[in-house]
Amino acid sequence: MQVATPNDPLYRCPAPVWNRVEELGCDKGIKWVDDPKEAVKNADVVITDTWISMGQEAEKEQRLKAFKGYQVTEQLCREGGAKEGWKFLHCLPRKQDEVDDEVFYGPRSLVFPEADNRKWTIMALFDMLFGHWQIYDPNLIKK
Repeated sequence: MQVATPNDPLYRCPAPVWNRVEELGCDKGIKWVDDPKEAVKNADVVITDTWISMGQEAEKEQRLKAFKGYQVTEQLCREGGAKEGWKFLHCLPRKQDEVDDEVFYGPRSLVFPEADNRKWTIMALFDMLFGHWQIYDPNLIKK
């Protein structure tokens, strides 16, 4: 797995988290790069996340400047050497700076099935943690 972020500790994995990853031996095969083209080389799946999270609005201009060139596009993935059939994921909500419309709404995008899977996962966790509940009216089902 290759992870591309600007070459600034502000955008890297927090040290305590990364230290734990290394401690557990889970760091093998994870490569940190600052070139998005290098990150997509031979990629089957290209994933981006929001660059500006809630509470970081004051950093918007700084972050947009730092992530210039990181927008996921067909051109980036073609020039970077992603595999021909690469797919795209994003956890939402999406901003256009992060991924262009062609990729986000195009045939490579698995964003909406990903969101649907997340919904059912959350519902299953709620069911497990808070008890059984129904999402349908059993009186509507004929026996």
